[in-house]
Amino acid sequence: MALKANYETVMVFSMKQGEDGIQALIEKFKNLIEKHATLQSVDEWGKRKLAYLINKEAEGYYVLMNFEAEAEFPAELDRIYKITDGVIRSLIIRKPEGEEIPVKEEPKAEEAPVAEEAPVEEAPAVEAAE
Repeated sequence: MALKANYETVMVFSMKQGEDGIQALIEKFKNLIEKHATLQSVDEWGKRKLAYLINKEAEGYYVLMNFEAEAEFPAELDRIYKITDGVIRSLIIRKPEGEEIPVKEEPKAEEAPVAEEAPVEEAPAVEAAE
């Protein structure tokens, strides 16, 4: 049995796919990862402006997924990214051993953070020289 490692992948989808097309791609890759690995989290960052034009597009839809897989799977996942229409950029990174995967938790309504006012310091008075 091969050893498993933690990975994270970021995908940038073309906005030309439309909302339904992007959601279909997200589901496709979720299912693919769940079939060959253990999907730990999915974080949709949403529509963002690209740093530079890619295929004459200025915006992309970003998605981050964390998963645990055997060493052979990331190469196959990368190959599938490259042949899938709608994926304009992708990156797969092996995470260092022992690194925890952050889980995004939504604050509950009764536990919503309350902004506290910081004490205001008064500036020392400056006397005018005559």
